[in-house]
Formats: sequence, C-alpha cells, structure tokens
Amino acid sequence: MLAQNSDHNLARVSNRWLKSYYFVRFAVSAVWVALAFTVAKTMPPLAAIMLVAYPAWDALANLVDAQRTGGLSRNKSQLLNFVISLLTALAVAIALTNSNNAVLAVYGVWAVLSGLFQLITAARRWKINGAQWAMILSGAQSALAGVFFVRMAGGVEAIGITNVAPYAAFGAFYFLVSAVWLVVSDILRKSPQIAD
Repeated sequence: MLAQNSDHNLARVSNRWLKSYYFVRFAVSAVWVALAFTVAKTMPPLAAIMLVAYPAWDALANLVDAQRTGGLSRNKSQLLNFVISLLTALAVAIALTNSNNAVLAVYGVWAVLSGLFQLITAARRWKINGAQWAMILSGAQSALAGVFFVRMAGGVEAIGITNVAPYAAFGAFYFLVSAVWLVVSDILRKSPQIAD
C-alpha cells in the first residue's frame, strides 16, 4: 500500500513537472519557428545563430528534465540525447562554415538519433505518467524526418532555415498536445473523486 502511494505521489509530482516542461518546450519551439519563417530567413547571421541554438536548447532541456525526474543516471536515453544534442550544436557551427547542405545533413543525423532517444524516453515514462503517445509519435516522426533531411542535403535544392522550420513546428505541436493531454488526463483522473 505504501509503495502504491509512493508511486502515485511520484507520478503526480512528475506529471506536474512534465506539464510545465512540455508547455515551455512548445513555447520556445513556436517562437523559433515564427522567427525562422519571418526575420531569420532574410538575415543569415540570425539564421546561423538559431540553427546552432536549436540543438543546444534541446540539450539543455533534456538535461534539466532528466535532473527533475530522477537524474541522468536513471534517465540514460535523456543522457544520450543531451550528449548528442550538444555535439550537434557544435557540428552545426562547424557545418555552417561549409554549406547549408552540410548543416541539413547534420540536422538529419541528429533528428534520427534524438527522435529515437525521445521515443525510448516516452515509452519508459508511459508506466508512470501515461499520456506519452504524442511523444512517441514525435520521436518516430523525428527519426523519419532525419532520413528525409539527409537525402535532401545530398540534392541540389537551395537549403535554408525554412527547411528545418517545419520539423521544429511539428515538434512544437507534439509538445503542446502532450501538455494538454496530461492536463486532460489529470482532470479525468480526479473526476471520480469529485463524484464520490
């Protein structure tokens, strides 16, 4: 009984954190996408900063989330996501000195790996938090988008930040769906108690 109460309390605290975390991830991604489609597409220096900042932000977000939910030692998939995202930010900075195609190729590899790690994290969280189907879909779609990026990077099409922006937009959408779904799940979970 004590173990059940402990699990229930852990899930409640964890869900409260995840709701805030997902809403923040949505907001940051939405702002990034808006800037990418407007100001950054005509300002290459800003676009370059944003292209480095996006995986760097992902690394920071994974680090903070893992620390708030048991630490990096208990969240290996997030530890790997943190490392991969940090290395990606560095690789993008280097690729920017080469070409936008090289940047897109780096983004492609990152999208595949980070998508798989996100999928693993969401599957693991399902037991405690539930409502992780959107994060699982997001991880799978990220991996598929990564393959598409790598193929596109090898072509002759002009590449820019707007090629990455739809990927970030889908990420923002899935974070919003996950946050809202957790809110709805909490309401549904509490409703029988209210009826009693």
